[in-house]
Amino acid sequence: MTSYRQPGLVLTDHRFTVPLDHAVPDGERIEVYGREVVAGGRAGEDLPWLVYLEGGPGFGARRFIGPQAWLGRAVQEYRVLLLDQRGTGHSTPANRQTLPLRGTPRQQADYLAHFRADAIVQDCETIRKRLTGGAPWTVLGQSFGGFCVTHYLSAAPEGLTTALVTGGLPSLHAGAEDVYRAAYPRIRRKVEAHYARYPQDVARARRIAAHLLERPAALPNGGLLTARAFQSLGILLGGGEGTHQLHLLLEEAFVPTAAGPALSDAFLEDVQTQLSYAGHPLYAVLHEAIYAQGQGPTAWAAERVRAEFPEFDAEKTLAGDGPLLFTGETVHPWHFETDPALRPLRETARLLAERTDWAPLYDPARLAANEVPVAAAVYHDDMYVDTAHSLETARAIRGLRTWVTDEFEHDGVRAGGPRVLDRLLVLARGEC
Repeated sequence: MTSYRQPGLVLTDHRFTVPLDHAVPDGERIEVYGREVVAGGRAGEDLPWLVYLEGGPGFGARRFIGPQAWLGRAVQEYRVLLLDQRGTGHSTPANRQTLPLRGTPRQQADYLAHFRADAIVQDCETIRKRLTGGAPWTVLGQSFGGFCVTHYLSAAPEGLTTALVTGGLPSLHAGAEDVYRAAYPRIRRKVEAHYARYPQDVARARRIAAHLLERPAALPNGGLLTARAFQSLGILLGGGEGTHQLHLLLEEAFVPTAAGPALSDAFLEDVQTQLSYAGHPLYAVLHEAIYAQGQGPTAWAAERVRAEFPEFDAEKTLAGDGPLLFTGETVHPWHFETDPALRPLRETARLLAERTDWAPLYDPARLAANEVPVAAAVYHDDMYVDTAHSLETARAIRGLRTWVTDEFEHDGVRAGGPRVLDRLLVLARGEC
């Protein structure tokens, strides 16, 4: 273990080996990384542990510099473990560079089938017993991290003293099709709200999409910006500052050139930053698998359900005079053609989309008998996680207390920082 300091904090790197398949404990093992964080003046104290599970899937734990955001509140009373979930960050990363070491696309798909919430929670339990000597800990889950927390309550509640969720209560029963059938109307509302705030963006978005329908643009990383890929910039609209970021992006799209107006280098660079999956490929590869619970293959559910919402078709929109609708929080087969970070994983993703043996992730009976104090922040009209699904789940988990708010968007635990965490702790402890 290596320890070092940042302003106000002492950090320690931990690396653990865990089974790839926890059902085969003597089989292949992988490495999982966690960063311990404790307040500088309390490093020698016997503090309770809080483990943080990042959103995603596919994102490593956020790299803080000092006691930023909610972390500053957490270290007032906890020793925090920022866990890189398997396949992310320093935890045996899975991407276009490393996955070929597994062999064929079929072998890669079989390997990645062990990277869902159930395996992440089993990793947590293995790590907890090593770090705490068997004492239970508090878990904080953001977005997909909240899906993991819900599985934790289903599978290993004895490992928890408290469970906290921000923007991540999943449906206990909905499959991928149900999730996306609820998602497209939410996305449409977010786009309509964006255009109400920035009406000048209606013409800008139509102009860019029309240009791309005629001439898809090469991105600096070798990716291809098509009209459909441009529409997926709507993923920004689920964050607190996303509508403003999208507006600023659209207003710098074109520059005059000798050959006529062209998409600017600055625009293409910024679009690439927003759309590239190079830093989090598992988000795309496993995105629909996180909703699979024995209902059969996901079979590119977002793409199939999109056909039920023709207003998202750019060509049909541009044939008329309506506003272009952006998309977001959906992954499609064409992502694995336009993004160079995903192209080598196209066949692997197809095999995962065809997979039928996904196990259920949640135990409604056990959740109905829950005894762990649980609090969840549910964001009103959250673009990424359906609010109605979240509230239905909240009612199904015994003792869960919710804070439903429109003060923040999906990234509230980052934007609201200490206040969001403090509110959840007060709720979980029954202090209000």
